[in-house]
Amino acid sequence: MKKGVQLAKRLYPSLSTILNLNASTHSLLSSSPWWSASQHRGVKVNAIHLRPGNVIEKSGRVYQIVESEHKQRGRGGALMQVELRDVDNGNKVSLRFGPEEPVERVFVEEKSFTCLYTEKNTAFLIEPETFDQLQVPLDLFGKSAAYLKEEMKVTLQLYDGRPLTASVPKRVTCTIKETQTPMKGVSATPRYKKALLDNGVTVQVLQVCT
Repeated sequence: MKKGVQLAKRLYPSLSTILNLNASTHSLLSSSPWWSASQHRGVKVNAIHLRPGNVIEKSGRVYQIVESEHKQRGRGGALMQVELRDVDNGNKVSLRFGPEEPVERVFVEEKSFTCLYTEKNTAFLIEPETFDQLQVPLDLFGKSAAYLKEEMKVTLQLYDGRPLTASVPKRVTCTIKETQTPMKGVSATPRYKKALLDNGVTVQVLQVCT
């Protein structure tokens, strides 16, 4: 926590004079005015338009969509196979909908944060306007968690004050630490080689012939 306070003060010099950072600053953010997200229910969409990350209400329960797949059943017609996560208890369920079946979608609030640092399986974030700090599991970022860096602007999706998903900017800057030995010879088609980035992620890059 001390590291987070130091980074926060460096990012926001006025923080020291605005806030007296103590244990109460890092308490549950449910007490913060902005933390009560404004949700909108009653918007019906056809099941074929459901996408991962969407939040829906079904039989009095609120679910976040993990996966949505359009399947063809031959003469039986098409259906949507949807994997859902219960927002309240985290349990996963699998449901089927007709492509044109109306589903009640719940819209969530998006909020911007700044990443202070990551430690083990947790990301420590700060809200740039109120200076409230928040700890969220790296799992919320999915595979993009590997690209998190200090001072990076990130976005959280919130439902009733609870972070559901998190995302990093669409474009991030990384440094290539090493690359695979290039293949020799001339090829009519583009060739790619493996490159190791400074965050430990391996990607494919275009091989330039010299």
